[in-house]
Amino acid sequence: MFGYVVINKPELLVRDFETYRAYYCGLCHALKKRLGKRAQLTLSYDMTFLAMLLTGLYEPQTRKTCRICLLHPTSKHATMENRCLDYAADMNLLLSYYNLMDDWQDERKVKSRVLAVSLQPAVRKIAAAYPRQREAVRRYLRALRKCERETSGDLDYVAGLTGEMLGEIFVWKEDMWAPRLRRMGFFLGKFIYLMDAWEDLEEDREKGLYNPWIPLSREPDFSQTVEDILNMMMGECSLAFEQLPILKNTAILRNVLYSGVWSKYEKIKERHKHVGPISGVGGSLNSQR
Repeated sequence: MFGYVVINKPELLVRDFETYRAYYCGLCHALKKRLGKRAQLTLSYDMTFLAMLLTGLYEPQTRKTCRICLLHPTSKHATMENRCLDYAADMNLLLSYYNLMDDWQDERKVKSRVLAVSLQPAVRKIAAAYPRQREAVRRYLRALRKCERETSGDLDYVAGLTGEMLGEIFVWKEDMWAPRLRRMGFFLGKFIYLMDAWEDLEEDREKGLYNPWIPLSREPDFSQTVEDILNMMMGECSLAFEQLPILKNTAILRNVLYSGVWSKYEKIKERHKHVGPISGVGGSLNSQR
């Protein structure tokens, strides 16, 4: 489910891109502190966004350092360190571990199993420290497997499973900001699931795999339906974001929400644009939560 919450680099000022990269490198460093280089293999843009979001909201003491790493061996580069990056690193590992185990159980991917086992020492500590988030991920995967077994056609419900899980991940603390963060994560999670399923639609259809978009894809106006639904999800996500009192790095966060996620959408749309509708009876989307 990773890889959709990205920046649109051409639309960022140079200084904002450098700041974003410092947070990305900070997340990478936080992962290394937890479990070494193998943890860095799980690094994601999605959790970089979460780290910046929480930093902007809670304004923790943040340390900026300069480091040399394997990806930047010839010169030092800026790296951020704070408690929000540490939390994002923990959630990055938690999500990666359960996703890898899901890959192993579903497709018997040996590499996924090997990496998942290597993450277990850190994940045990994280699960003990964040039982609410751990249970949310486990509950999500169980419910998603059930939907896949039953080939559920309820697009809203299936996407909502990812939304509920990510909503819990977005809530670092159960405080006055938790409802907004949970709502923001909920709609962003739905968006991510729907984008991922849409990107895989043709491959899943050819292989006979489960994909909740398939019933709707039989409609002649399917492309417009996808765009409308995705716009709805990001509209609600962005509204929740704008209701948070964030002043720090807002240009970067808005770049992701209003531009970055859509740059990925445009690439997928370009690949799908020559694929016509197939015959059959279409589906419908239940009302949004």
